[in-house]
Amino acid sequence: MEVRARAPGKIILTGEHAVVHGSTAVAAAIDLYTYVSLRFPTPEDNNDALQVQFKDVDLEFSWPVGKLKEVLPELGSKSASSPSSCSLETTKAIASLVEELNLADAKIGLASGISAFIWLYTSIHGDKPAKVVVNSELPLGSGLGSSAALCVALSAALLSLSDSLKLDFSHQGWQTFGDSELDLVNKWAFEGEKMIHGRPSGIDNTVSTFGNMIKFRSGELTRIKTNMPLKMLVTNTKVGRNTRALVSGVSERAVRHGSAMSSVFKAVDSISNEVAAIIQSPVSDDLAITEKEEKLGELMEMNQGLLQCMGVSHSTIETVIKTTLKYKLATKLTGAGGGGCVVTLLPALLAGTVVDKVIAELEECGFQCLIAGIGGRGMEISFSGFSS
Repeated sequence: MEVRARAPGKIILTGEHAVVHGSTAVAAAIDLYTYVSLRFPTPEDNNDALQVQFKDVDLEFSWPVGKLKEVLPELGSKSASSPSSCSLETTKAIASLVEELNLADAKIGLASGISAFIWLYTSIHGDKPAKVVVNSELPLGSGLGSSAALCVALSAALLSLSDSLKLDFSHQGWQTFGDSELDLVNKWAFEGEKMIHGRPSGIDNTVSTFGNMIKFRSGELTRIKTNMPLKMLVTNTKVGRNTRALVSGVSERAVRHGSAMSSVFKAVDSISNEVAAIIQSPVSDDLAITEKEEKLGELMEMNQGLLQCMGVSHSTIETVIKTTLKYKLATKLTGAGGGGCVVTLLPALLAGTVVDKVIAELEECGFQCLIAGIGGRGMEISFSGFSS
C-alpha cells in the first residue's frame, strides 16, 4: 500500500523585490513537480525505522523509532488536524538528529529540508515506521519553489494516511483534495517552510498547494485563475545567489534614492495589477490570445527594466535576455535575481524550431533549460495497493 503526492514549483511572474515595499506581485504554479511516495511497512517487512530517500541528491537516511522517541519526547502529542509551529526545544532536538548524519559540505544546505521532513513526519504520524521517497523535476535552490513543493507534497502524503482526512483510496489516477483539506495541507506546508526559511511569505507553499496563480500584496494573498494557456522557457543560470543580500541591497537603494525608488515600486505595482487583469479576462479566439501575449511580453520587459533599476540583475541574466531578444521573445528574471532562474514567454503560435534554436544557444552558454506550462494544477495524490 502506497500513497504518492506531487506538488508544483512556482515562478514570480511580476513584482519580486517591490513586493517587500508594498507593491503587488503575481506568482504562478508551473508544471514541474516534486514527488513524495509514502509506504508503511507490513508486519512481514520487519521494519522498525523511519527511512527517507532523496533520489535526486543521492541521499538516504534512517532513524530507528526508538531513537526518535528518545530525542523527541513530544512525539504523539500533536494533532494532524491542528498545525502548529516547532518549539525551540524540538528544533534543537531535530538539529541534533541532523548533525549526526554528518552531511558532506556540498550538501550541508539540505540540512534544513531534512529538519522540515522530520518535523512534519513526526508531527503527523509520531513514531510510526515508514519508507519515504522524494524526487523532483525542480532544480534545487534556483528560486522555483523547490522547498515549498517538498513541504506541500510531503504534507499531502502524510495527511492522506492520517485520521484527519477521509479519502477514496479506490480512486484511480491523480486526484486533488477539497478546499478545506487543501487548506490543512497548506498550513502544514507553511510550518515546514518556516523550518527551512525562518520567515517565509507563504506565497510559494500556497501556489504549490492550490495551483493556478496568486496575487500578493502587503501580506494578503488572493487566488486568481488564468483564462489563457501560458508557456514559459525557464532558464537556470546555475549561478547561486544570496537572497537576503539582494533584498537588503534594494532596501538600501530605496533609502538612498527615496523618491526615485518609490516611483519604481509604484510602476511595478501597476504592472502586476495589469498582468493579473489580462490573465483573468476572457479569451474569445487565437487572435485575442496573441494580443494578450504581446501585452504580457511588454509588461515582463518593463518589469525587468525596473528590476535592473533595483540593482538585482546579473551578467548571466543579461546574456539570456540578449539571446532571446534576437528571436523577439520577452524575458525577465524570476525570484531574487543575481543569477538563479530567468523566464521567457513562449507565444502559442511560436514555431517549435525557434524554441529549439533558443534552447541550443542558451545551453551552449552552460545554462539549463526547461519548458513549463504556467498556472496549472496544484497538489495532487494517487493511491496504489489499497483494497476498494
